[in-house]
Amino acid sequence: MTLSEEDYIKAIYHLGKGDNTTVSTNSVAEMVETKPSSVTDMVKKLSDKGVVNYRPYKGVNLTEYGQKIALTLVRKHRLWEVFLVEKLGFSWDEVHEVAEQLEHIKSEKLIDQLDKHLGYPQVDPHGDPIPSKTGEFKKTIKKLLIDIPVGTSGICVGVKDSSPPFLKFLDKNKIALGDTILIVDKEEFDGSFNIQINKKNIHISNQIASNLYLKISE
Repeated sequence: MTLSEEDYIKAIYHLGKGDNTTVSTNSVAEMVETKPSSVTDMVKKLSDKGVVNYRPYKGVNLTEYGQKIALTLVRKHRLWEVFLVEKLGFSWDEVHEVAEQLEHIKSEKLIDQLDKHLGYPQVDPHGDPIPSKTGEFKKTIKKLLIDIPVGTSGICVGVKDSSPPFLKFLDKNKIALGDTILIVDKEEFDGSFNIQINKKNIHISNQIASNLYLKISE
């Protein structure tokens, strides 16, 4: 597979939310930042290679072979993110772009050794699960903060938005994975939230609450 083909495969995987849902070529075009006509040309090529199922005007999804390629790319990307943060001192808002380049390295032995060197991590720095070599990963039952009732507490286990501006906002407000968050109150007017983290009360917008995943405490 070329780098461009791998980028398309991963985009289709993420748009299908990992469960192989059929997605539109327009949504793929938006994710890879290209014209819909270019996407159509690419998915036809990937279809000929047995990577995707493509039906004109209905959409595209990955074949079993395509799903395997996508999970391998996701595994490499997330392992490199862990390496960059834990071993090279990158912050979690810096790693995505670098990992986008490193995920295309073909050496299976290198990735296996990287996984071993890191102690077989199960999640990346953003809380996303890392597939095993066989494509399996542990799914965490999590909810967006915005969907959790007032008075409930949970552990921050991931972010929906992994863009640098959002991650920098979390760093600035000392919100990190593993923190216990209590939903104190929700403002009726604008849907913003008052939350408590490490005995400190802060106010967050509806948008922020829509991008933080919590695992509800037992």
